[in-house]
Amino acid sequence: MIGDVSTDCKAGDLVKVLGKKGEPFGIGFWNPRAKIPLRIAAHGDLEPDEDFFASAIRRAGLLRREILRLDDCTEAYRCVHGDADQLPGLIVDKFADVLSIEVSSLAVWQRLESWVPMMHEAFGTQRVRIQADPEIARVESLPIGSHPLHQSIRPLKIREYGIPYEINFADSHKTGFFCDQRENRKRFGTLCTGRDVLDLCCYTGGFSVHAAMAGANEVTAVDLDERAVEMAKRNANINQARIKFTHADAFTWVRTMIENGRQWDVVLADPPKFIHGKDEDRLGYNKYCDLNALVLKLVKPGGIFVTCSCSGMLSPDDFERIIISAAHRQNLRLQIIARTGAGGDHPTLSNYPESQYLKVIWARVLA
Repeated sequence: MIGDVSTDCKAGDLVKVLGKKGEPFGIGFWNPRAKIPLRIAAHGDLEPDEDFFASAIRRAGLLRREILRLDDCTEAYRCVHGDADQLPGLIVDKFADVLSIEVSSLAVWQRLESWVPMMHEAFGTQRVRIQADPEIARVESLPIGSHPLHQSIRPLKIREYGIPYEINFADSHKTGFFCDQRENRKRFGTLCTGRDVLDLCCYTGGFSVHAAMAGANEVTAVDLDERAVEMAKRNANINQARIKFTHADAFTWVRTMIENGRQWDVVLADPPKFIHGKDEDRLGYNKYCDLNALVLKLVKPGGIFVTCSCSGMLSPDDFERIIISAAHRQNLRLQIIARTGAGGDHPTLSNYPESQYLKVIWARVLA
């Protein structure tokens, strides 16, 4: 869709964008070598001005700390949610006094020297770790090696609704902890008192710990990532929570449990992203179908089924259709009691529906 480009535009520049007829369209970051060469930061008749991003950082801090008042309930939350905070290519999570930054844009990498101090001021932090996915770093032509501001952070503890968790950045995915499920973890706990609970794809044990702390009768947690299981065990020990952990592939383990006739009162499935791009949509779609069809067989009649998708390329409507179809093929009916997603620290931009990536369906399974 990109037509003419000024000859003096360099990779990482903040540029003014014009529409097809020359009318003002907005401002954005330019990188001709990237898979996404133009990242729009804001629309309208604006001139390229770096002060725009200082204001965006302050707005991000205002939303989390003064409007949502997240510091009152947690020490871990999303500070910057990329395009939805008008800071494309930047994801930032806060863990106590640490900013954990994930960069997916050369322009962002180039500006971190000035942005990080502003983010420390906005969020009351002191330390920072900076990372970029190796493949994204290659595509975006990021400098080789770590960013000059990057600090090695030892494992630390945070509290979420009074429950402590350990964050070990060296063994973690993404920024270190999935803050997007915070409200869902709390809600999940309220459904588990006195019940047998299965947490499938448990990662570092957030849902399992909430279930155990809420008085679940028994909690079983399964994950393929051996390091994640070890971290989950540490989180259980910190909270003196009794949880049965299993290191296994979800598909294989679920099939074994079906053969053994095992079922649980409450079952949660929170698999990793199955759809990473448009060329993978059919394969990912089928994986969601297959996994949920299998997992539904582990839910006792009248039991609670909670299923998640973090694939931004899968719409909420399509995800719900997958889940309903998986149930109906087995002559089951779902009494859907809630549809949720990420917390308010992961806002959705009205003209960027993919930012509503996390989808959670809460249902009771009826024969």
